[in-house]
Amino acid sequence: MSRTEGESLISRVTRVLEAFDRDNESMPLSTLAHRAGLPIPTTYRLVTEMVKYGLLDRAPDKDIKIGLHLWELASHGNRGVGLRDAALPFMVDLQSAVHEVVTLAVLDGQSALFLERLAPAQTTLEAGRIAERHLLHASSSGLVLLAFASQEYQNEVLSRPLERLTDKTVTNPDQLRRLLADVRRRHFVYADGYGRPGWTGVAVPVFGRKHEVVASLSIVYRSRDESPQSQLAAMRTAAAGISRTLTAPY
Repeated sequence: MSRTEGESLISRVTRVLEAFDRDNESMPLSTLAHRAGLPIPTTYRLVTEMVKYGLLDRAPDKDIKIGLHLWELASHGNRGVGLRDAALPFMVDLQSAVHEVVTLAVLDGQSALFLERLAPAQTTLEAGRIAERHLLHASSSGLVLLAFASQEYQNEVLSRPLERLTDKTVTNPDQLRRLLADVRRRHFVYADGYGRPGWTGVAVPVFGRKHEVVASLSIVYRSRDESPQSQLAAMRTAAAGISRTLTAPY
């Protein structure tokens, strides 16, 4: 039996779309078939239909890329779009005040998914780009989201092996539980080198209409010997502004 035999159409379409990423934004049919793990004839038929409906597009050189209509559809009724729109003015003000990378992330599956990122022109930090995912236990954004998640969800995450990205990444479940409790109590986390050496992340929660945490707002900068208190006031002001916008009556 072939790998795709008995697989649903939606499953195969998803595999085609997931073949694209930041480093592979367009590709020839043969490469797409290989990355999707599908036979070339199957990929050809799927691509033909997906191009017809605007989900994919063919470049002049015949390479295939994501279609603009897919982006249009994803923007309709997407909770991330509304959250990003509410947050962006406050993120702009925050970035102007701190002159560091500012990000907005949400909990999705078992990772932190970045919805927006503002950065000074001279930054060398590549992480935290839009649509990028980070480990919950190894990023300031993820730790805030994990800290305010349900106990059941935390138990599920902590029951699995936790990858160590640096020598400062917290991977011991008991130690991580204490850290999460501290984040819930203080409403911020200071993560120095947890995700990558030499970089510090500071994150605060963004609350929604039911006082649930809907996102984390963070700044990331080159590690240095100073307290995060100087940035925290501006971050909390921005997060409170986003929360007010989200909870304002229509």
